[in-house]
Amino acid sequence: MIKYDTPHESFVGGWHIDEKICDGLIQLFKDNKEHQKVGVSGGPYNVQKNVKDSIDLGLHPEYKEPRFVAYKNALKECTSLYEKLYPEVKNFNAFGMTEGANIQYYPPGGGYFAEHCERTSKMEKRCLVWMTYLNSVPNAGTNFKYQKLTTPAEKGLTLIWPTDFTHTHRGQISDTHEKYIITGWFGYN
Repeated sequence: MIKYDTPHESFVGGWHIDEKICDGLIQLFKDNKEHQKVGVSGGPYNVQKNVKDSIDLGLHPEYKEPRFVAYKNALKECTSLYEKLYPEVKNFNAFGMTEGANIQYYPPGGGYFAEHCERTSKMEKRCLVWMTYLNSVPNAGTNFKYQKLTTPAEKGLTLIWPTDFTHTHRGQISDTHEKYIITGWFGYN
């Protein structure tokens, strides 16, 4: 696994996973058109295209489809590397993929436009967020506001970071290319 160089003090860890896993997840998305939904933000029925313009495919954390299992194994390896970078994470209560995953398709000009973080209430048990770019997109990626960091949308780049407001972020939008990602959260069990 190849490390992506981010500043240690950013608490954003990044590694490149096998690109074949990314191809498999894009195909999984395409194979499941009947389960795709318009992307929402801020609640299960909150469609706001000016905030987030995507088509999403939700995957249950226990989904046994081989392409998703291969991804979860690669993500587990990235998580172990994140724990080596930030050993305090090992002191957390037990956590895991409690909410599942979302494969998201952004058409040209689409994306997550609004700045946001991944935990906004005491009801959420999220502790870390993860995301993998499933295809390379020039001049696109994710902008982390307070870290003054923009990660590139490079096929296979898998990022892990804390869920709270300290890691407010938004998509860097491409008006000319489509983008695929898979994302989700680790939450306390």
